[in-house]
Amino acid sequence: MSLQKLARELDETARQTASMLEGITEALELLAEKGLGKDPTVNEAVQLIITALQGQDRIEQRCHNMALAVRQFALLPPTAPDSVYDEIWASLTLDELRVPALSGIAAHGAHGDAELF
Repeated sequence: MSLQKLARELDETARQTASMLEGITEALELLAEKGLGKDPTVNEAVQLIITALQGQDRIEQRCHNMALAVRQFALLPPTAPDSVYDEIWASLTLDELRVPALSGIAAHGAHGDAELF
């Protein structure tokens, strides 16, 4: 598989994970419209769904970042030293929860969830 194809596959993975959120978001909006959020159990379930959605956002960002790295790798000559590859990897942000601008409310406070990556 060429590096350009790999980058496209990573972009497609990010697109697919983002599109699956549309249905989940619609369900959450429906719950909010019906006033079901007043029920503590429903409210807790909504909060769990939102936390899971933040994990999806992290996966989407990682896919985009890895696609960027792959595209940069594809531009390198075959004789490029490993240090150039290392520099590309070092320039990426692969742990988006530590970057407030990329993680929304997930970056604020400890959530107690297990690290996925």
